[in-house]
Order: sequence, then C-alpha cells, then structure tokens
Amino acid sequence: MTTSEPATRESPSGGETAVRRSPRKSPLKATRSFGRRWWHQLTSMRTALLLLLALALAAIPGSTFPQRSISPPDVDAYYADHPSLAPFLDRLWAFDVYTSPWFSAIYLLLMISLIGCIIPRLGVHLKALRAAPPDAPRRMEILPYHRRLDGANETRARAALKQHRFRTVRRESDDGTVTLAAEKGYLRESGNLLFHTSIIFILIGVAAGSLFSWYGNRILSEGEDQAFCNNLQQYDEYGLGAYVSETSLPRFCVQLDDFDAEFSGGGPTDFDADVTYTVDGTEDTYDLRVNHPLNIDGTNVFLIGHGYTAVATYTDRYGNAQTVHQPFLSMDAALNSEGAFKFPDANFNPETGEVDADAEVGFDAVLVPTYDDSTAMLLGSDPELNNPVLALTAYRGDLGMGDGLPESVYSVNADQIASGDLEVLNDEAEVIGVGDSMELDDGSTLTFDGVEQYAVLQVRYDPGGPIVLAGAVILIGALLPTLTVRRRRYWIRWNPDGTVETAGLNRNDYDGLEEECDGITADIAPDYRPPEPRTDSEEPIGSTS
Repeated sequence: MTTSEPATRESPSGGETAVRRSPRKSPLKATRSFGRRWWHQLTSMRTALLLLLALALAAIPGSTFPQRSISPPDVDAYYADHPSLAPFLDRLWAFDVYTSPWFSAIYLLLMISLIGCIIPRLGVHLKALRAAPPDAPRRMEILPYHRRLDGANETRARAALKQHRFRTVRRESDDGTVTLAAEKGYLRESGNLLFHTSIIFILIGVAAGSLFSWYGNRILSEGEDQAFCNNLQQYDEYGLGAYVSETSLPRFCVQLDDFDAEFSGGGPTDFDADVTYTVDGTEDTYDLRVNHPLNIDGTNVFLIGHGYTAVATYTDRYGNAQTVHQPFLSMDAALNSEGAFKFPDANFNPETGEVDADAEVGFDAVLVPTYDDSTAMLLGSDPELNNPVLALTAYRGDLGMGDGLPESVYSVNADQIASGDLEVLNDEAEVIGVGDSMELDDGSTLTFDGVEQYAVLQVRYDPGGPIVLAGAVILIGALLPTLTVRRRRYWIRWNPDGTVETAGLNRNDYDGLEEECDGITADIAPDYRPPEPRTDSEEPIGSTS
C-alpha cells in the first residue's frame, strides 16, 4: 500500500506545522466505490420514475414519424416529401425508434432499475414475514391508540386476535409482565412488490413482441386459385420485428372454401369462413370465426373483416378475353365498394405479335350490393347481395404500370389521367348488372360476371403477448391489496399490578385505526365501552388513561 508523506506548512508564528494528507485509494477500491455509488443511484425509485418518464418522451418520435417496421411505403413517401430532412432524421433512427440504440438503452436501464429496486425490498419483506411482531413500547400511552381495561382474559384475547387474522407472539418478562404483540397487513407490501414485478413482465413482453413478432394482412377471395402461402410477397401489408427475417416465417398455405356473412339492421352480425390449410404436406379444415383464430404452431390466423370481389371479363378488339377476380374496398357500412379493373396486356395484335401502343384499358368502378333503380341514388343502403351492379368509367392509353412504382389496386392512376396519358372514354358512369356488358367505342366489352365474397385475414405471431397478459393480470391482482390493505399493530399488556393496557399503531395512513382497535378491545373485554367522541375542546382520547 502506498502511504503519503506528511506535508508541512508555515504557521503564523513562523514555525512549520505538519499537514496530514488522506491516503490515496487504490484504483480497484476507487472503481468499486464509483460502481457502488452509481448502482445505488440507478436502483433508486426516483431514478426508475425518471427513466419511465424518459421512455415515454422517447416514444413520441415513434408516433410522430412513420416507422419502417409498420409501413415502409410511408417512410418512402416521407423521403419523397422531405428529401433534405429525411436522411438527417434517419441517421437519428427516427424511422426505427423502437429498435434504436438510444431507445433500447433507456428501456434496458429502466428494467435494470426496477429489478434493482425490487430485489432488496423483496429480501427485506421476506425477512419481515419470518420475524415475530415487535414488543410493545415501554410507554404505551404515547401511541395513537391507547386504552386501560379493568381486566381481560389472555385466552379470550388470543382467540379474538386470531379471529381478526393477526399474527401474534406472547412475551413474558422477569417481573411478571405478559405482552401479546399482534401485527397484520403484510399483504400490502406483497401487492406493492407484485405491482412493480408486473411492470417488468410487461416491459419484457413488449420487448419480445417488438423484436420477434410479425404480422401480415391478406384479402383472401373464395376458390382454390385464390389460395396463398405464408411469404411476404403474398401479403397486402406486413410488418416484421427487428430480429425476424422472411426465411424464418413458418411454411403453410391457406385457402378460403366458403364465406358466409349474416346481416341485421343494415350491418354485419356474424362472419363464418370455412378454410383449408396445409402444413408440411398435411391438409386440414377449420371453421374460422371472429375471436376464434386458427393456430398453426403458435402463429394465429384471425378473421378481421370481409368484403366483395367483383368478377369481370374483358374482351378486346381482337377477341382476346381476360377474366379477373378483383377485390373491392368498402366505403361505408352498406359495403358500397370501390375498385378498379386494369388490363395492361389488352389488345394484343395476333398479326404483329405485339400489344397496340397506348391501347391499355382500365376501369374505375363502384360496386353497389343492393341497387335501387327506382331512385336517383346510386349507392345502396343494404350490404346484402340483392341486386348488385357496377358503375363503370373506362380509360384507354398508358396505365403507368410499367414504371415499377407502387400504385393503388383500387383505382386507376390519377396522375396518368391528369397528364393526358389516359383518355376518358365515357363522361358519365355506366351502370351494369350481373350478366350485362359495357361496350367501348372500339368494339371491346367488359362483362360483369358476378360477385364473390372475400375474407380479410391477419396472420400474426407475437411471443410477447402471453407475457404481457400475465403482467397485466398480476398488475390488476396486485392493485387490490396495495390500495385496500393497511399495515397495523396491536398490543395487550398485563402489568404486575393487575392493570391491563391495549395500544394500536398504524404503519400507513389509516383513518379507521381507532374504530378497528376499539372493536378488537371490545371482543377482548366484553364490559369495555368505547369513550364518547371528543369535541375540539377536549384532549385526544389516546392521550388519556
């Protein structure tokens, strides 16, 4: 160990005075001291609350800016709208907030802080549960509740305390003094510890869900040719956790065999989808309903909605026919729906072997499930398929589908129309029913073949869901004792001179201590009568004997 030599300084009288310096700490001790100090700071409840506030503030950018894990197209659109700002925000992880290093650091520190707060308190609590209730103070009259009794039977007193669910211990001193010490209310601290533990469960569950969960939404029409398999290319919308790749998705396929929707009062009341699914070459069927998902090796397939698919056949000027099954997007509760038919390969000239230039054809359409031709209104009020019609607007030219840019499948490209690359062929929408055809000026036709139903499915895997649910259940269960139970102590002392004293102490804010203790005292001594409530001019009851 290194020791420091005493230094000297000149005293006011002209002599030298020795000044003793503190011995220098070794690097190991200094590091331990520093670590211990910061550990105590990190695991304090004040730090945990500050980190919880910081986590809430850090989540604000996640709801302000589009997130890649939720909607990559929205991030691309933000880049297009803010070309100079978006790269700077991307460097700050503004589009990947929940997987960013700074958000993860706050999240991890919060979990460590909570665990560091709970473990020491858990040890203290377990020790208190095993310890006997403390003995009564020498001067019991200083406690908030104090009474003197003419007499009390010890056996009766022990029975009364047991009936009130107190833990008791009997002590006898050398001078003959006998004391019964009783305590209850430990469930409050147990609930408090469980409450904080439930927050850790929820944090772990949310983290697991953010890192390892994934989902995909798919509009699935009826029929074998409309079946899909579990890969990202076949989803209309999807989101992957930070540690999930496409190759890690389970392999299965789903086919919608039949869909039935029941309506009442102009709205759907029940959905029922019969599906066939295939896993590892094994085929099985399932009755898929709302809140009754299909579970495939931990992955759930939910039924979350439904709509209509219009079936139409376009026959071009050369007699080439194309049949499409086009899902339509509902616009209201009556399932009046909008969609589009696009035929970029129409008008293939068999003589030249090429598609005629600028002869692509598209149709904007509105599907009305129940059309009432006795009124001037196009849209219906009944979602059932009683008289379905299509209201069509036709276009010819360049649909703009060859540029590789994403576009809506529910409408013809408005930019192509505005630029003049698409020519409008009819000024007013033409309404046709099932089996009818709309004929264009070049002799081509679009025939309305019929309407099918589709189901909206969501395929989801969330390993953090059960953990979050467990945390929520624990949290609710822990709140009851935390908010309702009060910790208190009660003593009975038989003095050598024959007098009996009782006293009570509340360990938490508790306005009903005096009433509760009076009830216990009355059970111990049947002749006891509580004193009359005091007025403001009287002394506190607990201060007199």
